[in-house]
Amino acid sequence: MTYRTLFIPTLLACYSIAVIAEEPLETIEVYGVRSSIEADRQEIHLTPGGVTLIDIDKLQEASITNLADVLRYVPGVTSSSDAGSDGIFFSSRGSNLDASDFDMNGIKLLQDGLPVTTADGNNHNRIIDPLASRYAVFARGANGIKYGASTLGGAVNFVSPTAHDTSGTEVFINGGSHGLLQERVTFSKVFNENYDGLVTIERKDWDGFREQNEQQRTGIYANFGVRLHKDVSTRFFVTYVENDQELPGSLTRAQVQEDPDQAGSTAVSGNFQLDVETLRLANVTRWNINDTSNLQVGLSIEQQRLFHPIVDQIFVDFDGPGPADPVEVFSLLIDTNHQDVAANIRYQQQWGKHDLLFGANYGRNRVDGEHFRNLNGRPNGLTTLIDNRAESLELFALDRWQFADKWTLVGGTQVVTATRDISSIDVSDDSVRAPSGTFDSINPRLGLIYAVNNNASVFANISRVYEPPTNFELEDEVSQSQQSLDAMDGTVFEVGTRGQQTLNSNLTWNWDITAYYTKLNDEILSVEDPNAPNTSLATNVDSTIHAGLETLFGASFKLGNSNNRIDPLLSFTYNRFEFDNDPIYGDNVLPAAPEYQIKAELIYRAENGFYAGPTLDWIDKRFADFANTFVVDDYTLVGLRAGWSNKDWRVFAEIRNLFDQEFIANHGVRERASEDDAILNPGQPRSFYVGLQASF
Repeated sequence: MTYRTLFIPTLLACYSIAVIAEEPLETIEVYGVRSSIEADRQEIHLTPGGVTLIDIDKLQEASITNLADVLRYVPGVTSSSDAGSDGIFFSSRGSNLDASDFDMNGIKLLQDGLPVTTADGNNHNRIIDPLASRYAVFARGANGIKYGASTLGGAVNFVSPTAHDTSGTEVFINGGSHGLLQERVTFSKVFNENYDGLVTIERKDWDGFREQNEQQRTGIYANFGVRLHKDVSTRFFVTYVENDQELPGSLTRAQVQEDPDQAGSTAVSGNFQLDVETLRLANVTRWNINDTSNLQVGLSIEQQRLFHPIVDQIFVDFDGPGPADPVEVFSLLIDTNHQDVAANIRYQQQWGKHDLLFGANYGRNRVDGEHFRNLNGRPNGLTTLIDNRAESLELFALDRWQFADKWTLVGGTQVVTATRDISSIDVSDDSVRAPSGTFDSINPRLGLIYAVNNNASVFANISRVYEPPTNFELEDEVSQSQQSLDAMDGTVFEVGTRGQQTLNSNLTWNWDITAYYTKLNDEILSVEDPNAPNTSLATNVDSTIHAGLETLFGASFKLGNSNNRIDPLLSFTYNRFEFDNDPIYGDNVLPAAPEYQIKAELIYRAENGFYAGPTLDWIDKRFADFANTFVVDDYTLVGLRAGWSNKDWRVFAEIRNLFDQEFIANHGVRERASEDDAILNPGQPRSFYVGLQASF
């Protein structure tokens, strides 16, 4: 069954992202209430920790092809595409630093306040298309409590555009190197004061810079708003995505040196793919009860079909030398259906000097289907029947109390209860593996904000993070018994400052600086199973430390008496993620994340709409194993981008990796890696892209 037959394409696409600072943002009144972008911008100043607002319209001055491009300047976040397609690695504050990075756990993704991350905490099957969003808010670490999250990496809420943001027709096209062609059209209309609608249709084609690297994605994103009463509005959302993506696999060090554009031999022979078809329906209703209180409720239902050949045939000669043929012991093709239901309710009340927020999130996930042996990307014999389930309930409360003129005390609590149930039936002997677990925790938070003036503040908080295992991790538990894993928990201390200042008529600068220290217990870490490549073994580690410095600086220098200016932007992240007196690894550094990373740009902006300037990526070396014996080299990339825009038109051109440096974008993780391990994913060579956007 396909879901596309349920759609009659009608209207089309819009988006807006990326200044990550304190610049004034446009305010749009919708149904007589403050727009969500303004509300989120102001809430950042009421958060005693690291939060970044990503204005998507700004980021579209260059080529945006995946979520890693959107997260580029968010401090504290490491993100990169495996091979230039939608498949990415991402980590916030040291989440997801192991061999099960394919489940991309540790960061909760939400769309219009409702989770896209499944109830068990994984993001394996679908990453939100950022260009279908107006803006996003990334609340790192325990600051995600405003969305009900307690994950190590925090939460990201992507907010969809409506016809009130852009009414009319908008066309976008972006293409260039490696066969990239992105086409997007949006139709939107405000029919009257009570009704509005928006539809976006998009198509992405990508040949890739590596073999076995093609991608074709089709998406439809629509929403329709109704004002039921002068104080009550509701909005319906429909998302359909069909994404067919080849996976080029990883390479050994020697293979990278020989030809970084080749695919892994097993990826070709096993025809590795990640093909996902998704249909999501959602509704969000808001009631402005009075001038000081409002109630919001939401519901989403999502269906997915996953077809995923991922492990090639592995043969073992049990008889040793001689004429006997080797016997296949493992290969894997996943063919499963996924059902996700999510609901939430949020009540906000202004009460004197108190700003109160109460909320609840509920999520349910079921995965059923089959695992097969894999023969060149085709099912070759049923091996396992799968029926996995997860539920989560998060209750949360926040109080922002301005107890003195410049002081705000922020107190909060999250209560979480979650269940995980795995059922895996081996069809060869009908044996059942069914680990399960129930996880409960109360996670308090206490923070303080001091307003230095109207434009600057300092803050501090102490909070608890808590994260149960995903079903992927439970399936991969190292003993392969009925045993469960423990949830990860820890305490995070955080201090920082944010603000902006005008030094004179020609110079304005802004900053966002956060330092944090997290002590974790029972962190769940995975290493790749040497007997089944591309699968992993998971276990709890007694104690780890996640600490870091997250900084973002921006400025605007006016040139003379004109409105021409130079705008620099610098994102600097320092990471210290390590084992804490572990009996095996001592105080070794956790793999996959660099100790430091710098992302920067220096853009000249003319008053006629022209802009141009260089970009910089400077990434430190990383380890690819827990033993810290395999080092992945550091790299520095330089790019250039330029363009011109006015109210209705935008054109841009971009060169990435100007000097054609060879580098490793991301990599797998082993317990102790060797030179012969195929774990390296080469990054994008010199590439050129151009784009055009027009509004009518």
